[in-house]
Amino acid sequence: MKNNKFVAMVLIPSFLFLFIFSIFPLFYGLGISLFDYNPSNSVQPFLGLANYKKMFQDEIFYKSVKNTLIFCIVAVTGNIVITLFLAEIISVLPSKGMKTFFRMILFIPCIAPMVGTALIWKYGIIGTRGGLLNEILKALGKAPKNWGLTTWQMMLIIIIFTLWADIGYNVVLFTAGIEGVPGEFDEAAKIDGAGPVRRFLSIRLPLMGRTFAFVAIMTMANYFQMFAQFRVFVPGGGQNDSAMVLTNYIYRTSFTQFNMGYASCIATALFLIVFAVAMVQNRMMRADWSYE
Repeated sequence: MKNNKFVAMVLIPSFLFLFIFSIFPLFYGLGISLFDYNPSNSVQPFLGLANYKKMFQDEIFYKSVKNTLIFCIVAVTGNIVITLFLAEIISVLPSKGMKTFFRMILFIPCIAPMVGTALIWKYGIIGTRGGLLNEILKALGKAPKNWGLTTWQMMLIIIIFTLWADIGYNVVLFTAGIEGVPGEFDEAAKIDGAGPVRRFLSIRLPLMGRTFAFVAIMTMANYFQMFAQFRVFVPGGGQNDSAMVLTNYIYRTSFTQFNMGYASCIATALFLIVFAVAMVQNRMMRADWSYE
């Protein structure tokens, strides 16, 4: 009985916190999506499903969905490939101090403010005047570019920035996953004549399926919600909305156009997309949680 009281005392505040800051805002936003909601107006007309009908006829919404999917697929794939490679390299270093040093170096961009580093990249690397990329183009005898007016190049720059700023987390997770694989499996494969690449692909990677599944699902969910770098690099969505993603479109619709009912409708669509992708990934990446 005492144990039940202790469990209740611990769990009830957590559930209250979850309800107040997660569940209630979710359903509140869903309710707002049914209204022509503007906090500056005294009357909020009920629209029913009109906002959803408008969303399915909105070309910018479809372009935002496409750009979000492209960004997530390319960035998540690049993140996992790069971090797996770096984690494997770090795991074979002979010294524990060297492993800690390289993990720390890679993790430093993760603790830096995203907005601050994005501003440095925007003006110090891709800036029209004095930016590193344009200085390189000048040295090669080519005219400088206004990267903010490019299409796929701007999206590529944002993806590269995101990978630079975020790979440290997954390097740490994958390193822990690789080091958690029992060494006798690797040793047995080595005795059988398997090379380092074969041992990684056939032994280590399958046995760290739980870590891989967790990293893939969390990274995909996180990248669908990326906002800061898009707001800094292309606050208007880029040339012809070529870099407009759902989060930036939600912000523009709600806080620039003050159409918060329609913005909540788009946010609901984003939630459903993330939920569906996470469920599909979870089903596809069911991991064996034992090494037996």
